[in-house]
Amino acid sequence: MNFKMNPKITLATFLFALILFSCNNKNSFTDYKYTVQPTLINCDGLNSKLYNEALYSFENDMINYYRRARPNTTLFQAYSQYLRSALYSTVKYEDIISKHTLDVFEALKNETDLWDTNNPKSNLNYNSSAVSCISKNIQDKDLKTTFNALLTTNSMSPKLFGAPLSAKLRDTQNDKYLALYTALDLFYANLFGIDFSAVDLNKPIQNVDFNNLPKP
Repeated sequence: MNFKMNPKITLATFLFALILFSCNNKNSFTDYKYTVQPTLINCDGLNSKLYNEALYSFENDMINYYRRARPNTTLFQAYSQYLRSALYSTVKYEDIISKHTLDVFEALKNETDLWDTNNPKSNLNYNSSAVSCISKNIQDKDLKTTFNALLTTNSMSPKLFGAPLSAKLRDTQNDKYLALYTALDLFYANLFGIDFSAVDLNKPIQNVDFNNLPKP
């Protein structure tokens, strides 16, 4: 007996499998290391758990990197050095990033509207839900006004916001939405196109005790 498969059923099955694979792929990241830490980022409609992981992992790598030269480097000092290097395009991402942070970045790639790799200013999508969340939650009034003005006029870029951010850099110690912007636009957005296949991702990484970091 010869059965013929209905092409409509075949297409529907294929589409269902594709959607199921996409959903599974998007939610495949499970290696959370910072869930015991306080929740820093909390926005409706955002995968806050992943964004908290991304921020903590970035800060952990950053502090570890700068403590190689100065073991007592504080979080503020690390941000100060990093921002200066980022704005002058001298960051050695291959030397900073750990395997865990690279895994987090791969998970961030699956966030629906987070990236815009066609934007010459930054791979970060300034119209994304994450940036919208940041824009509503920046604590410093002047920085918030500047941030939103740059977004509204479609003028946002790491260079333009970098100057006012540098002047208020101490705010990243307590304003973690501002810190998240720094992590996304000045770190993760710059990882696209870098070949990490030859990078030593097993370099020693110390877990930073974020609860006992000295204040600036």
